[in-house]
Amino acid sequence: MFSLAIHFDETDMKKSASVQRRKTFRHGDLRNALVAAGLEMARVGGPDAVVLREATRRAMVSPNAAYRHFANQAALLDAVRSECLSRLAAAIEEEMGKTGLGRDPQVFARKSLRAVGMGYLRFAIKEPGMFRTAFSVPPAVDVPNSANAASMGLNPFELLSLALNRMQQSGLLSKKDRKDAEYLAWSTVHGLARLALEGPLHTLPNEKVLALGERLVVMVERGLS
Repeated sequence: MFSLAIHFDETDMKKSASVQRRKTFRHGDLRNALVAAGLEMARVGGPDAVVLREATRRAMVSPNAAYRHFANQAALLDAVRSECLSRLAAAIEEEMGKTGLGRDPQVFARKSLRAVGMGYLRFAIKEPGMFRTAFSVPPAVDVPNSANAASMGLNPFELLSLALNRMQQSGLLSKKDRKDAEYLAWSTVHGLARLALEGPLHTLPNEKVLALGERLVVMVERGLS
């Protein structure tokens, strides 16, 4: 009887240890799992919500396992930031895709530039947490980086450059006015987005913000040309 009881106790202990082991496991694609967890945290709470330990909990791995891919929380935030920028690029691409090629290159160029601005603003309103995260850490977003790109291989800044190049190529923008025009257009639309998300315009309905955005991108396009 005593030996049988010991056998049962050992069996129970093995089962308990097995249950404990199943709470964490070896992940086949841990880096992407951690980034995905971080992205969800960013969506809900912005950059401050991206916590490495919480990401490991959601990925069901031990905290030590995460350090094979991310040296610290800042490294995870940078990876999440890149993913947020690629999501923004995809939103801009989608908006640009609605313009169609058209026969008039100047009309197409104007529509392209407006689409970049509206894609940017729509993403900010739809995904405020990811939008804040996209611009939350120091690395520059105005240099080529495949990690920040969507299907066209361009990041948001490069998509804006593409639209401005179309403006110049169609004769709407001189070489002199084309220089550094990205920074003028970008800062204008970004300013509206920030005012609407966390500034004095945060109480405006989204529809009102988008209506203002439509007027703003026209103003930018006409001002540059």
